[in-house]
Amino acid sequence: MTRLLGVWLAVLVVACGPSMDAPGEPGQGTTSNLSAPVQLPGPGGVVFVAGGGFYSLVGLPDGSLWATGANDSGQLGQGTPGDRSVPMQVELGGRLLSLSASPSHALAVRSDGTVWAWGENRYGQLGDGTTSNRLAPVQVQGLRGVVMVAAGSSHSLAVRYDGTVWAWGENRYGQLGDGTTSNRLVPVQVSGLSGVVAVAGGYYHSLAVRHDGTVWAWGSNNYGQLGDGTTSTRLEPVQVSGLSGVVTLAAGQYHSLAVRSDGTVWAWGYNNYGQLGDRTTSTRLEPVQVSGLSGVVTIAAGQYHSLAVRSDGTLWAWGFNYYGQLGDGHKADSTRPGQVQGLSGVVAVAAGSLHSLAVRSDGTVWAWGANYSGQLGGGTKDSHLLPAQVMGLLGLSGVVAVAAGSLHSLAVRSDGTVWAWGYNYYGQLGSGSGGESGREPGQVEGLTGAVAVAAGQYHSLAVRSDGTVWAWGYNFYGTLGDGTKSTRSLPVQVKGLTGVVAVAAGKTHSLAVRSDGTVWAWGENRYGQLGDGTTSTRLEPVQVQGLSGVVAVAGGYFHSLALRSDGTVWAWGNNYDGELGDGTTSEPHLAPVQVRDLSGVVAVSTGAHHSLAIRSDGTVWAWGINYEGELGDGTDINRLEPVRVQGLSGVVSVAAGSFYSQAVRSDGTVWAWGDNSKGQLGDGTTNARRVPEQVQGLSRMLAVAVNDDHSLAVGSGGAVWAWGFNRFGQLGDGSTDDNLAPVHVRGPAGVSL
Repeated sequence: MTRLLGVWLAVLVVACGPSMDAPGEPGQGTTSNLSAPVQLPGPGGVVFVAGGGFYSLVGLPDGSLWATGANDSGQLGQGTPGDRSVPMQVELGGRLLSLSASPSHALAVRSDGTVWAWGENRYGQLGDGTTSNRLAPVQVQGLRGVVMVAAGSSHSLAVRYDGTVWAWGENRYGQLGDGTTSNRLVPVQVSGLSGVVAVAGGYYHSLAVRHDGTVWAWGSNNYGQLGDGTTSTRLEPVQVSGLSGVVTLAAGQYHSLAVRSDGTVWAWGYNNYGQLGDRTTSTRLEPVQVSGLSGVVTIAAGQYHSLAVRSDGTLWAWGFNYYGQLGDGHKADSTRPGQVQGLSGVVAVAAGSLHSLAVRSDGTVWAWGANYSGQLGGGTKDSHLLPAQVMGLLGLSGVVAVAAGSLHSLAVRSDGTVWAWGYNYYGQLGSGSGGESGREPGQVEGLTGAVAVAAGQYHSLAVRSDGTVWAWGYNFYGTLGDGTKSTRSLPVQVKGLTGVVAVAAGKTHSLAVRSDGTVWAWGENRYGQLGDGTTSTRLEPVQVQGLSGVVAVAGGYFHSLALRSDGTVWAWGNNYDGELGDGTTSEPHLAPVQVRDLSGVVAVSTGAHHSLAIRSDGTVWAWGINYEGELGDGTDINRLEPVRVQGLSGVVSVAAGSFYSQAVRSDGTVWAWGDNSKGQLGDGTTNARRVPEQVQGLSRMLAVAVNDDHSLAVGSGGAVWAWGFNRFGQLGDGSTDDNLAPVHVRGPAGVSL
């Protein structure tokens, strides 16, 4: 390791840069913000935060990058337009090393030393040799060995391991420091600088700190933000007057901040809102000490506000506060630092134009201030005057399968453990006790080697890799298959079943497919849903009559489906609404009948009183009750035979809820239709839909699971998302608030993410 790189790794830097005011809204400029790596205790590793104009970026300990908020220029890096109010993963293609965000573009350094950029590119600030906006990360040309980046309003900066600084993008005021005012579409070296360990980008100015602790500045200087005692624009770096021993830098829209090695903070430039923290609103052309702060280890600058973290983990803020970005519970500006309420153990901060972010030592991320683009990441657009935890980060990971009960949820991780959350009155979470609901995932006790799960109204099922089936929860009708009617809060083995490859749970009955293609059922049988030719409840599994070659099953409220290997679908049980698809609404069928005019089926699912099937051509077909539009054919007319769901193709997975339906397409998008009274369609409204609408903010999804009024989805990276009804914590986000759009299921304590 070079001495210079070692110096850089020892510096904690938050570099910022702002943006233009939004029309009609006072103080809507922005700032970019970078957090250098901060080591967190325990199994956390490194977490990065960066605040763009009206969006936020977070890097997680696993090296992944997540984004939420405004996306008008593609600055969330999702590959598609549209704002997001919950965090979504950015596909960076490598492990994150450094991060910075401007109002409308973002920069990231990968662990291989390459720089990647996305968002607005009008002035070439993405460094890819073009002026084309990019919705997903592209590589900056000609840069290697980079250790950190900083994004100004429409220009970009990078520090290489050799201490040189490189710049690209807009250069109207000389902010690239190459001695010209020519815009650059690819990086150029900043003149006359060496031994640099950190940089920061303001609106039209740039800052750098050298390994000797001196600070250098260039670009626009109309408010004295270069700190050289003048208001003269500088096309090449000049030294900031009277500063030495500097270890940390930050740049706001027209003001600059620095932390010295003695823990004091110094500020200069524009001060109309008190953002210099010297108890005045006087602009300063040279650095002045921020009043009453000592022991500071890192800083951040928003458009017109400033943040500082002290060595005791407290966070302090001053300046513009109309949107609550100071986190003191009020909206009054402050010309001196005041403590942000309710936060301790803070290790990193970042500032957007009108919002603030903080990382605590436990790895949680907190946000406050303006939120009209969803930049606080809480799934809403409500602003906060006090810090609120960002949900959807450090979530349950490595998930390979999910299941949704009426009021609880299940997930299988790749290590074979099962996790559960939500309603637990009957012990359906498998925690060893009933009663208290779980708002976050907890591990089901005594169960390993799980490969699949299913969830009924109040009971849960799991298949182990040895082919045995285990069950827990409500058992009044024998739904657990253990020969009793005793409710169980821990898993018990279903009697007499081996070689099982799939399970399904109806409301109060259970189904299993064995490796020989036979189907077995147990539990309530009032409507013949067990398919054994009777209406007798069964406390242990019995074979469904006349079925062979079955590859999958599904259980509705009171009916059941089976898919055979020849692509035909068979149904039995209640048929009052035509849910068996045989063209009748006759008395219940006590044994399987074939669904009419349906072939080439590859997957099935059952709702309360309707059924879904995917054909091999990727189309979806539906039948049964249609009161809420759950059949997706544009009507509310019940269908006794399958009809095609409108406007869907390339479907790879379906799930039928009580009175709604969802589908995953091959492009990873999720689509939903039917009842939406609890927000279970995930489109941000509570309006029922008679044809499919896209679920907000989800991409690269593999599968969905739904039940009464809440929905789950598993992404390609093993993360789980949830939305809809949440009274009992079944969304797993730590709250009991319903969510009209997906939120990330939180990770359980003690699980390495």
